[in-house]
Amino acid sequence: MTNDERTQWEVVAQALEETGDYRVVRKLRPVERYAKPDGEPTQLGVILDTETTGLDPQVDDVIELGMILFEYAPATGRIGRVVDTFDALRDPGRHIPAEITAMTHITDDMVRGRAIDAAAVEAFVARATVIIAHNAAFDRPFVEKQWSVFAAKPWGCSMSQVHWRDEGIATQKQELIALCMGFFYDAHRAENDCRALLHILASTLPVSGQPVLKPLLDHAMANDARIWAIAAPFDAKEALKVRGYRWSTGAGSDPKAWHVTVMADELEAELVFLDGIYGGDARTVVRVDLMSPLNRFSTRT
Repeated sequence: MTNDERTQWEVVAQALEETGDYRVVRKLRPVERYAKPDGEPTQLGVILDTETTGLDPQVDDVIELGMILFEYAPATGRIGRVVDTFDALRDPGRHIPAEITAMTHITDDMVRGRAIDAAAVEAFVARATVIIAHNAAFDRPFVEKQWSVFAAKPWGCSMSQVHWRDEGIATQKQELIALCMGFFYDAHRAENDCRALLHILASTLPVSGQPVLKPLLDHAMANDARIWAIAAPFDAKEALKVRGYRWSTGAGSDPKAWHVTVMADELEAELVFLDGIYGGDARTVVRVDLMSPLNRFSTRT
């Protein structure tokens, strides 16, 4: 499609939207700059996405690593320009499961003999002050297993560290958030997912009016605490669910218990709530794991 044709269709799209009966979702095209310099101090961040052979970082492996190095203002969350991009395929040394190929379109032939240069990854990431992924709890263990540089950086998560529901967006799935923000993209390839996440972070939240990146940074750079309500009374289940607690089946080092993660300055209030659940001093029963930006989302926690 030529630029003239694209302009003509954009006129049609705007006319449809102005009726109030239609909402047009546009395909994302790469953006190299979101805002011009305005004198605000800036830093560099990395948006990261992986495609893998499966869901378990203990037995599965990265087959594609995508990253975008971008400029941002920590004080406002305003995103400037794309500084650099990285995308590489990796041979996991075994057959890629059919369901992974169906989702990503990455085949055994595409990755055969491919390796990701560790020195190039380290040089790329070294420039960043923060790494952001959508579901960092998934991506971080995978990349830390392969490249030690990721263990030395603070991480943020655009899935869990933005209060999407408070902003009127009733989903945490990146593709659906994109649709809510008026665009779509070819998902499940690492660089495409990174481009889409950057576009989301540069967008304005519908209720608070902030750039999406701002509340994410506020949370990502603060300490928080995961509280495990061990042996909580059975009849407290509904109260815990309403409060935002989730059930853990006890995988790995995690206990079999209800749990919630709160920011460090909210810990005391949460313990007071649990005093009521246990009918006494909850501090003698619950387990609290304190987490910093350097170990949050890591299996090293």
